[in-house]
Amino acid sequence: MTDVYVNGRFTGTVEDGREFVNNARSERRRGNLTDNANLYYNELSDEVFVECGRGRARRPLIVVKDGQSSLTEQQIKQLEKNEIGWNDLVKQGTIEYLDAAEEENTLVAFFDHELTPEHTHLEIMPLTMLGLTTALVPYGNFNQSTRLNAGSKNQKQALGFYAANFSLRMDMDVNLLQYSQKPIVNTIMHEISDYDKHPAGQNIVVAIMSYEGYNMEDAIILNRGSVDRGLGRSTYFRPAIAEELRYAGGLVDEVCVPDKEVKGYKAERDYRFLEEDGIISPESAVAEGDVIIGKTSPPRFLSSLDEYNLAAATRRESSVAMRHGEEGIVDFVLITENEEGNKLIQVRIRDQRIPEIGDKFTSRHGQKGVVGLIVNEEDMPFSSSGIKPDIIFSPHGIPSRMTISHLIELVGGKVGALAGRYINGTTFDAENIDDLRKELVSLGFAENCTETLFNGHTGEMFTARIFVGNMYYMKLKHMVANKIHSRARGPIQLLTRQPTEGRAKEGGLRLGEMEKDTFVAHGASLLLKERFDSDKTIVPVCEECGLIAIHDEFKNKSYCPICGDNVEITNIEMSYAFKLMLDEFKSLGIYTKLQLKYKY
Repeated sequence: MTDVYVNGRFTGTVEDGREFVNNARSERRRGNLTDNANLYYNELSDEVFVECGRGRARRPLIVVKDGQSSLTEQQIKQLEKNEIGWNDLVKQGTIEYLDAAEEENTLVAFFDHELTPEHTHLEIMPLTMLGLTTALVPYGNFNQSTRLNAGSKNQKQALGFYAANFSLRMDMDVNLLQYSQKPIVNTIMHEISDYDKHPAGQNIVVAIMSYEGYNMEDAIILNRGSVDRGLGRSTYFRPAIAEELRYAGGLVDEVCVPDKEVKGYKAERDYRFLEEDGIISPESAVAEGDVIIGKTSPPRFLSSLDEYNLAAATRRESSVAMRHGEEGIVDFVLITENEEGNKLIQVRIRDQRIPEIGDKFTSRHGQKGVVGLIVNEEDMPFSSSGIKPDIIFSPHGIPSRMTISHLIELVGGKVGALAGRYINGTTFDAENIDDLRKELVSLGFAENCTETLFNGHTGEMFTARIFVGNMYYMKLKHMVANKIHSRARGPIQLLTRQPTEGRAKEGGLRLGEMEKDTFVAHGASLLLKERFDSDKTIVPVCEECGLIAIHDEFKNKSYCPICGDNVEITNIEMSYAFKLMLDEFKSLGIYTKLQLKYKY
């Protein structure tokens, strides 16, 4: 007898597991059994698993009977005339949904000409095994699987034209590519997803070669002429939001230009862009520290006396200012109300982003890299016809990654640009590469896509022939302007007196154990003395008991809380974090004695 499990629970037994599963599948295709149920027969353990629970990934396949697809010509004609739909095919048992378990009992063919009597199912289209962004990668079947995944993920981070009504929207932080284009080498998914209505990249000329070592380790080299003409140029939008909140006791926030009497008043220069209503005027060029929305709030803590005398309570400054390290131009000011009926002010700041060293670019094949150098147009290598590449890509990124589709796209893009047509690069169903190469020859270029280039500095011809072609490149949202971070002095934490953490808080850069090792290895270990004194402090220590003493600023003398004031007390330099640790040991009842030695 074969055990049967329904949703993981033992339910009963059947005489023949295989026959039971086959009969149940037939009933499901006839519509007598819910199409949500999936059955799987495990031959090794002789068990049947029936699954109809939630949370399973299921995919549609065409049912194959005796080596013939159950999708007939008549059904295809009816579909074209909209006489029947998808759900009708499912009800008729032509298409069924399989989960990962039931797929174990199947043999799926890619195309109908591959069908044999052993096949149980046929792919609707091989592309359906991929997600939306993965299906946008051209010639994906020539790629290594991990790179295909990477290419899919990278497209999600690309800048593009995300919505046509962007000028009316207040989105959190948004990037907009200025001159986005539709790719020359596209797939069927570009048409299905209306990609030309929201493109996210540009078609450019790429040369695969090294350039003076500036494109080592995946870095790329940009042509300054291309950048000046708009390559990778984008705008960054970020809103600043303030609202007039109401507090207990009838107190409210007020959007206005703060008075000088207000507690926490900034410098007068910081409020220079505000109009009479306390809101900044559009098209003002603002930088770090400038106030965008002036606002005052009631004091945080009211004593019992102040409650009766609100006039005496001074208000505090709570304006919205530009963040640390940010700058831009005021793009749009919106004054409205929130759900509670409070006044709400939203100000959108825009900042033009021109590609610079450190910005990240990628192709659709997971070949991402940062800009290592922007070269003047006259110094770029050029072909005999005067074509200069927009990007120079390192040849070392190809062998280990095995992204052959990256190279095929260069050939396809070149053919498309020269012939003035789009190239179909749909995964498993693309234009034949041999045909592309023949077309390239007919257009007057070498079939292997290589060209003779000349050195931009000397005008000499390069000995090697360089692989040059057209390809769709994308600028990613990871830009240096959003990530650059440095500090000399700045805010510190209250508890440890060490610098705050994070770029937004003007924090310090932590030097860890491994970074310390690099200094030691370089023979610069004395540099650590200045690196590790961000919380340097001088502490009075009692030489008798070894505990931290107390310094009385008023009397200008030190004394020990245990031994009194007739003992030797010495000022010791130490890290404040160490002093904090000693105090925490004391709170645990551990006596940490510091033994002092004189250094002669």
